[in-house]
Parts: sequence; structure tokens; C-alpha cells
Amino acid sequence: MKFLTSLRRRSAARPVLLLLTLVVLALSYSVVSPQRSSAETETTQQVEQGKAIFDQNCSSCHGLNGEGTTAGPTLIGVGAASVDFQMGTGRMPAARGEAQIPAREVQFTQDQIESVAAYVASLGAGPAIPEESQYTADLSEEDIARGGALFRANCSACHGITGGGGAMPEGKYAPSLRDTSAVHIYEAMRTGPQMMPTFSKDVMTDESVTEIIAYLEEVNSQPNYGGLTMGDAGPVSEGFWIFVIGIGGLAVVATWIAKKGARAR
Repeated sequence: MKFLTSLRRRSAARPVLLLLTLVVLALSYSVVSPQRSSAETETTQQVEQGKAIFDQNCSSCHGLNGEGTTAGPTLIGVGAASVDFQMGTGRMPAARGEAQIPAREVQFTQDQIESVAAYVASLGAGPAIPEESQYTADLSEEDIARGGALFRANCSACHGITGGGGAMPEGKYAPSLRDTSAVHIYEAMRTGPQMMPTFSKDVMTDESVTEIIAYLEEVNSQPNYGGLTMGDAGPVSEGFWIFVIGIGGLAVVATWIAKKGARAR
């Protein structure tokens, strides 16, 4: 009888010992395992929220994993800055295929845009959304003048002498920069959207980009004393139209007067 009782006790003790062992292991793991910081948790939640928005609004063109389709390019490696520019200017999501997608009314909040940007950034490394210190600074007149020289050398051929925009081949165009925010100008230079070339930090430093942005802000803040600017395309194109319209108009008027005088005789 004593043998049977001892055997029963041993049989009952095994599950209890197994349970205690599991509890001890779980407590030990919780102590020694690294805990996620609040920042990591927020980033994970932001990426998950961005993926949900992406799946609903972007995946039909760019693929479920951003790999791209015949309707839209891959987003792997474009970076968060590209998403912030495209969605922050209302160009994306695109309503339809066009030669060039223009800026439209923004359809998402900035928090939603940053969530999608965080998700796209998780697909592959690329330019990040810049800090304000990367594109704004208190610059001197000399710095602004240097920004003007950089803009004329690298940008004015497409965007015009003061950023008024201009025509491009195949129905495309360089948009006006007057209403474009400083952060979006910075992001456009770093990501090269559509026809625009990409200016890496090796080619154009943040300091130089800041000077270009300061130049554009200074030019656009100046009052216009000359009346019609004709798009601020620069002195060559403006002089051409002045010649065609002004001299051409005077020639027409002079011809009309000459004919009228001949008839009077």
C-alpha cells in the first residue's frame, strides 16, 4: 500500500514540476530578453499603419510589396523623401496616367503621409525626410547670391531664371517653384522626380541646396514693378516675345498707316 501511495504522489508531482519549470523559464526569458523601446514600438505601429494605407491606395499600381507593375514603378529603395514629396504635393495617388502628373490638392494628412513613407523606407534604403535644419538657415546676402548662381547654372534651363517653370519635350514641363515649399524643393533635388535629375549630397551639399532655396524665396518675395512677367522665363525668352509682339505690332500699325495714306492720295 505504501508503495502504491508513493507512486501516485510521484505521478501527480511530475505535471506540477513541469509547470513550475515552464514558469521559471518564462520569467527568466522576460528578465534577460531585450525590451522594445517606446520609439521602436511607435515605428512598428507607424509602418503597419503605412502598409494599410499603401495596400488600399497604392498597391494597385506599385504592387502589393512595392515591387512595381506595368502601371507604376518599383518603390524599393526610393526612400521616405520621395513618398513625402509625391504625396505631399498631391501628385500621388495619381488619378490617371498622364505625360506628367501635376501637383494637386493633398488627399492625406501629414501623419498618414509619414506612415506610408516609413513603410516604403522599410522596403529598401533611400533618402529620408529631411530635418528643417537641412533646408533652412539664416543666410547673408552673399549666400543668397551664391544660391542664385547655383540655380542659374543647374536649374534655370528648365525652371526659368526665377523658378517660373518652362516647357519640356513630349508634353512634359518643369513646374513653377513659386508655391513649392522649401522641404519639397529639397526632396525633389534629392530624389529626382519625373524629368528632374537627382542631386546627391556628393554633387550638391545641404548648404548649397539651402542657398538655392533662399534665393528662390528672396526672388519670389520681391514686388513686380514691370507689369506682366510672361512667366519669368528670363530675359532671352521675354525679349523674344517683346520683339515679336512689340516690333511686330508696330510693323503692322506702320503698314496700315502707309496703306491708308496711299489711298488718301
